[in-house]
Amino acid sequence: MSSAVGLKNEIIQLIPEFNLIADEELREKTINVWQDAISQGGWTIEKIKKMPFSLHVEDCNITFIEHVRTVCKMCIAVADVLKDSYGDRIKLNRDYLIAGALLADVGKLIEYEEQDGKIIRTGRGRHLRHPFIGVAMSHLRGIPLEIQHIIATHSKEGDIMTRSNESVIFHHADFIDFDLVSKKRPF
Repeated sequence: MSSAVGLKNEIIQLIPEFNLIADEELREKTINVWQDAISQGGWTIEKIKKMPFSLHVEDCNITFIEHVRTVCKMCIAVADVLKDSYGDRIKLNRDYLIAGALLADVGKLIEYEEQDGKIIRTGRGRHLRHPFIGVAMSHLRGIPLEIQHIIATHSKEGDIMTRSNESVIFHHADFIDFDLVSKKRPF
């Protein structure tokens, strides 16, 4: 087994939601972006498992992988409720939503690095935040523009744009997770 195949299998084992992308070509491209980010960022699967999901949260005890998987599952749940409630009146591309959810934060693997056991922002990360990095990496792998839009608009950078239906879902799921884990609640 080649190292690329081994890494691909490790990524799928780490994030089984990749298998929920029905379009096989899109699934492969999405995994390829992750492989690229891991390689370019100098990460190992073991180090990624320990990486906090955000440097904006002091003493963050939620991992990057937990966040990616949780937000992806929230997106799927929202899409299922909308489909059940409204049928085809709300247009959603499920594969685009899932791929976008799995790629929205992949740029953090370039934005962040581990140095002396601590996760810090890289030189590249001080110049470009993860949405920009994620779009660039996805573009290189031929990810559809609709998915690049989700990546580009999921965070505050998208506040000046009109978000697609899939981007609206991801944006809110992402901030539900961020807000719940980043702020101390008095109750």
